[in-house]
Amino acid sequence: MRRPAVRPVGIATRRLDLLPLAVGHAAEMALVLADPALYAFTGGTPLPPDALRARYARLVAGSPDPAVVWCNWVVRLRRDGRLIGTVQATRTPARDRAELAWVVGTPWQGHGYGAEAARALADWLTALPVGRLVAHVHPDHHASAAIAAACGLTATRHHRDGEVRWERPGP
Repeated sequence: MRRPAVRPVGIATRRLDLLPLAVGHAAEMALVLADPALYAFTGGTPLPPDALRARYARLVAGSPDPAVVWCNWVVRLRRDGRLIGTVQATRTPARDRAELAWVVGTPWQGHGYGAEAARALADWLTALPVGRLVAHVHPDHHASAAIAAACGLTATRHHRDGEVRWERPGP
């Protein structure tokens, strides 16, 4: 079944606001994503604000592949208005699936914000509806595995680039 392409909208949870990504978020997000420890399982290094701004401009412009839709949000902690991370979904409507990813800055980890934001994203996608949700998690990244499980995803035997594919079939 072919689903229409959609763009991200604001999503509210009990403690968080998921805001559609904007280039203007880059300066604050560069600080959120500055800890090299965030890249232990994914590789890479923190980007300076100018490089992150350029990356966000590409993301906001959308996928160059018309069969793929990029949906990206920053996660804002409502109690103090600070940005604390990101969630994203790479949608492939023709395949009726979305691949999820998330990151929460080091100072805000361990409070359930990642699971809360990722669950809100998964619920939003399910309501569209999207048939299958997928995430790829490094086998030693237990916090990310817990977030995938909180979204209702289950680890599979499939691996890609050293990561385990987690899936939740649609309704």
